[in-house]
Amino acid sequence: MNKIEELRRVLQRINHKSYGMYKNLAGSYDCGRYMLHIDHVQGDPFASPSRLRFEIRKNNHGFPEEYWQEKHRKLALEDQVLRRFNGFLRKMDRGNMGSGKSGRITTCRTGQKVLERIAVVFSENKMELRFEMGFPARGRSILADEMIKLLFDTLPKLAEGCLFYNKWDAKSQQRLKDAVFLADDQKALREELEKRKLAAFVADGSVLPRESGISDLPMKGAVAFQSPETLRTQICLPHRGVITGMGIPEGITVIVGGGYHGKSTLLKALEQGVYNHIAGDGREYVLSRDYAMKIRAEDGRSVLHSDISMFINHLPNGQDTTDFSTENASGSTSQAANLVEALEAGSRLLLLDEDTSATNFMIRDKVMARLVSDDREPITTLLRHIRSLYERHGVSFVIVVGSSGDYLSVADHVLQMDRYEVKDVTEAAGIICREERIEGQYPAGSLDFPDFTRALKPAGAGRMKMKAMGTDTVMIDRDTVDVRYLEQLADDGQTVGLAYLMGWILANQRQKTAITSLLDDMYRQIEKKGLQTFIPPNYSCGHPVLPRKQELFACLNRYRKAKIVRE
Repeated sequence: MNKIEELRRVLQRINHKSYGMYKNLAGSYDCGRYMLHIDHVQGDPFASPSRLRFEIRKNNHGFPEEYWQEKHRKLALEDQVLRRFNGFLRKMDRGNMGSGKSGRITTCRTGQKVLERIAVVFSENKMELRFEMGFPARGRSILADEMIKLLFDTLPKLAEGCLFYNKWDAKSQQRLKDAVFLADDQKALREELEKRKLAAFVADGSVLPRESGISDLPMKGAVAFQSPETLRTQICLPHRGVITGMGIPEGITVIVGGGYHGKSTLLKALEQGVYNHIAGDGREYVLSRDYAMKIRAEDGRSVLHSDISMFINHLPNGQDTTDFSTENASGSTSQAANLVEALEAGSRLLLLDEDTSATNFMIRDKVMARLVSDDREPITTLLRHIRSLYERHGVSFVIVVGSSGDYLSVADHVLQMDRYEVKDVTEAAGIICREERIEGQYPAGSLDFPDFTRALKPAGAGRMKMKAMGTDTVMIDRDTVDVRYLEQLADDGQTVGLAYLMGWILANQRQKTAITSLLDDMYRQIEKKGLQTFIPPNYSCGHPVLPRKQELFACLNRYRKAKIVRE
């Protein structure tokens, strides 16, 4: 193990030499109370920055053991350490110290949600914090003096300020404690959802609207959420105490209202309720079942061996829809595949918005049915099966509708958004359905679940280049996977995580395996050992953040070269 002073001697020796000499710095260095690892050295000042890592043993960092013994608390602790580190970076930013990204220190950005990242990881014996640093150069000549300032001045200050609990002031320690207690409350609330058979919960006083379409911050001056009395639920949490809000029961919930009155805002909050939010976000106590999945039409996506026969049948070309594949799915076909694949991935709460759905998948009115008879229409609408999906198979729905009035006839609850206020109009909707003679027109019947016997064959892939662009695209070598319609991806890093998890599957799978079993095994390993289990040590693509299993499943389904087969 090298002492940190060895770095000073090496740097003095290579000053003003070719940038490639920086490669000599790779390795691990003893800094006294912590270790500094230089895991990857960039090839030139304009390349992706070098990757470094602090490591500190448990008996040195001093963070209370009860903060990282349980998974939900550990995530809150890691999130707070990362936020503190980012805060220190902003205060200490000295700008560029030469060409390219020289001297810039960065790490994984944080947002309004608490997500599992590899940037900060607490384990049984240590804590690690990963970051990037541009090694200084003028042109392609090493600036050793600037590098020495970074290594022997800037980095020690960052380490002292962030890695040691006793260096946190009382206010920061209290903020950390509050974050851990909030995580306790959120975990307890999620457990209550299951016990009480609730699909979701929205606390009174929540702020649902966001600042803008490109900002996840809460909107200032927004109308605070208040539950209608008929759905008001009271829950006692371990730290917050009694909390009240709207409990949305399992079943079929339809959200109606005029344009711009807040229907999609409520649905969006429920979509993002699969994640925990930080204090002050306004959605701390807006939670959905963690397997909830947003379903929409997705023209042009590829479909590989999915059983969509529940919705699509007797096609004119005779294609078998129990084992359906296409390179260019239509709106209705893609939405049928998305729904079936969500069920295959384990979701039992589906969220839909009429605005982003295929009309002929959602509804077929009686006038059109008279003109085009059922035996000439391959599409069976969701409306016809929705009661069966819930009553026979336990699949709940929350659906925003603006003009598809027939959905009122199948709803267990109807909520109206009126100037951002929620009203329970279930009784009024029932009266209208009886007056229009549509009550009970689509009762639950027998309905076979799709065939979920798909498997993945080994790809035989060697080393691949992985890349991610925003929350839109995963690149595997030169092949792109379009994930922009996976609307619950909440962080660019989750797309990076998808890229590396996909890369691991393609490179390491050795035999044909059921897709559900393969992904279940991966997430069991992540639960035990963390996301870093599947991230290569010399990774160079972005900041990996854990995506949900549902999004990995969806990404695999959209990879056109995936060797998906029927078992």
